[in-house]
Amino acid sequence: MVSRSCANFLDLSSWDLLDFPQTPRTLPRVMTVPGIITDVDGDTTSEVTSTSGGSRERKIIVANMLPLQSKRDAETGKWCFNWDEDSLQLQLRDGFSSETEFLYVGSLNVDIETNEQEEVSQKLLEEFNCVATFLSQELQEMFYLGFCKHQLWPLFHYMLPMFPDHGDRFDRRLWQAYVSANKIFSDRVMEVINPEDDYVWIQDYHLMVLPTFLRKRFNRIKLGFFLHSPFPSSEIYRTLPVRDEILRGLLNCDLIGFHTFDYARHFLSCCSRMLGLDYESKRGHIGLDYFGRTVYIKILPVGVHMGRLESVLSLDSTAAKTKEIQEQFKGKKLVLGIDDMDIFKGISLKLIAMEHLFETYWHLKGKVVLVQIVNPARSSGKDVEEAKRETYETARRINERYGTSDYKPIVLIDRLVPRSEKTAYYAAADCCLVNAVRDGMNLVPYKYIVCRQGTRSNKAVVESLPRTSTLVVSEFIGCSPSLSGAIRVNPWDVDAVAEAVNSALKMSETEKQLRHEKHYHYISTHDVGYWAKSFMQDLERACRDHYSKRCWGIGFGLGFRVLSLSPSFRKLSVEHIVPVYRKTQRRAIFLDYDGTLVPESSIVQDPSNEVVSVLKALCEDPNNTVFIVSGRGRESLSNWLSPCENLGIAAEHGYFIRWKSKDEWETCYSPTDTEWRSMVEPVMRSYMEATDGTSIEFKESALVWHHQDADPDFGSCQAKEMLDHLESVLANEPVVVKRGQHIVEVKPQGVSKGLAAEKVIREMVERGEPPEMVMCIGDDRSDEDMFESILSTVTNPELLVQPEVFACTVGRKPSKAKYFLDDEADVLKLLRGLGDSSSSLKPTSSHTQVAFESIV
Repeated sequence: MVSRSCANFLDLSSWDLLDFPQTPRTLPRVMTVPGIITDVDGDTTSEVTSTSGGSRERKIIVANMLPLQSKRDAETGKWCFNWDEDSLQLQLRDGFSSETEFLYVGSLNVDIETNEQEEVSQKLLEEFNCVATFLSQELQEMFYLGFCKHQLWPLFHYMLPMFPDHGDRFDRRLWQAYVSANKIFSDRVMEVINPEDDYVWIQDYHLMVLPTFLRKRFNRIKLGFFLHSPFPSSEIYRTLPVRDEILRGLLNCDLIGFHTFDYARHFLSCCSRMLGLDYESKRGHIGLDYFGRTVYIKILPVGVHMGRLESVLSLDSTAAKTKEIQEQFKGKKLVLGIDDMDIFKGISLKLIAMEHLFETYWHLKGKVVLVQIVNPARSSGKDVEEAKRETYETARRINERYGTSDYKPIVLIDRLVPRSEKTAYYAAADCCLVNAVRDGMNLVPYKYIVCRQGTRSNKAVVESLPRTSTLVVSEFIGCSPSLSGAIRVNPWDVDAVAEAVNSALKMSETEKQLRHEKHYHYISTHDVGYWAKSFMQDLERACRDHYSKRCWGIGFGLGFRVLSLSPSFRKLSVEHIVPVYRKTQRRAIFLDYDGTLVPESSIVQDPSNEVVSVLKALCEDPNNTVFIVSGRGRESLSNWLSPCENLGIAAEHGYFIRWKSKDEWETCYSPTDTEWRSMVEPVMRSYMEATDGTSIEFKESALVWHHQDADPDFGSCQAKEMLDHLESVLANEPVVVKRGQHIVEVKPQGVSKGLAAEKVIREMVERGEPPEMVMCIGDDRSDEDMFESILSTVTNPELLVQPEVFACTVGRKPSKAKYFLDDEADVLKLLRGLGDSSSSLKPTSSHTQVAFESIV
């Protein structure tokens, strides 16, 4: 079914919402090398290329906001800009040499009038290497405040809009605005990109469908994405009505980055459960195979900018403020919290935990103070207002109960706090408490550790403070796994949080120092520069084979993706094969059954009348040898294909072979000891009973455990465990244990489709009728054995004449075959064309059979 959410980009023009004024083209295409610049303003989907000689690599950083601060000059009325030193996009440059060129694409934090946009664009490009995306105020509100902050942000933090009073329910108009904004971002990237040389790095959840737009325009674009928020579990994410569109947008990247393995695991689970994609580790790197492209997963938390922190820490104003704070809270233990006013930061839970601390450890009254700095909220709404009201009410209650005229256990600082003052609090605090119920990364603990370390350039700070620190952090924040010396807590368990704070405050100085040194070593060696450099190195590695494969763009709208295959891999057409078919006298044809002649997902398993008719037409040609090689049992295949008298069948992957319907079944395998079956069945049965949705198939030659109807993750896990179990049990038995697509199979050694096809061809040679043409069509991984076997067999010197080989897989996917057909309908069309050619030719030479191959 086609999704309602942008089935085709052409449909967008019919939405009134998307009639926002388009960003005027004010920037020239940036020309980095001699050559002709292709105009990409149209809606073309063709690959745009440029001459790449001599140009240096650029990094194009695309984020919702540019790393700039903006203000209008009071005298001239002109806009003035300067770098925002606290911006992550600017700080990541530390990971690269000074010669690396960066280009930034994003919006400004101010509204620029339409008549000023061209002048501002030129100024930003020339002076800052920035490309501004100007969104109208209406679009900006619907895109950022609407879809990003009120729908994606809560969902990614595990908040479902169960009731209208708590969270905003999905609004398709906001989604359309999100798509529109992403399209405008892509247009700006198009204006400046050199697709063969530039690397594009997209930041965060605001631009999750941008990769689809970019990949559509440049199939081989070098594209990375990093998500700075959590990625929710599949049970939460699957509630999003546009879940597939966003997943496919991310999969159009070459590299996707996450802060923690948990976030990556959730993403991979969503890809498995919703798109049917499996992943594997390739030499230490997690990769997803997506239509012939490998999409790599990067797991590395972002770091802090050490130089920026140390420079602020070295200021005289910071040292003075630090001494002031120490004097103010002299004789007391200072616990510090710095959080945005956000429903996910757990500020009220933190305050309740402190209340329990004073209730349980009454002797700490008057000796412990929590200073909670509240940063301005990044979004608005009733949830934020409720969180703010609860925070103030809780703080007032605690202060009234445990405070005195000269002592407040809770100090709320709800104002814009200068960086130097925050740094001073970091440096003075005895303990840092981060109690968020869900957070993407949260760099507050990192900053606290660096500030507690001090800096050599400011001796006053260093000498006045021991280099120790204690951390109490929520286990639900991204930085938690990297802080092994921190006390991790469940923020919902306020008693446990209170106990953790007490443990941190009474910890010995030696232990504090050891924990601090461990944290500081990690943070100082894994700063923001290390993070950026590591990500870009992996992106370069992921893009290495871009030009070693052929690319096709397929799909419409947000379902667009790129098919990447070997240069020699092409579609097998009737026009291409019929001339070879006509001029050859002896032909061997091998076909698969399930997924080739009959849809694999079909409930009806017997062949249609059309399939039987096509097979009969091919079998009636005396020059053809036709075989069906299948994993299915011989009884089923015999009954289904009984009208085709001259059709050969290789059942159970070639364990049983019959050349035509009147012949007896034969097997090239000697009867082996079947005691292994009595060993395998109990093992499979125990896993079947423990795994809902699984079953056992009993074949004459094999036993197969199916888990296609089980939970994808659990079924896969059980299959791996069963594989190890059976290999151990059957180590000395003449059988092999193989894992296939949703199956685990135990069968005698030496049984495969490849050997069955090889046997047929060798017998034709022994009869003095070597094939002049061999065609093999299949869709499963077991057919890959047959493709490989046929290619090796026909190159044998025993064949005086090398036959024409047409190895063809069903579905556009990586394969050992050199040809592909899209689906079962294409297979029937091709076979029908060959059958029509046979009927138009006069019979020649003696009777030969045609071989068809089939797969389970």
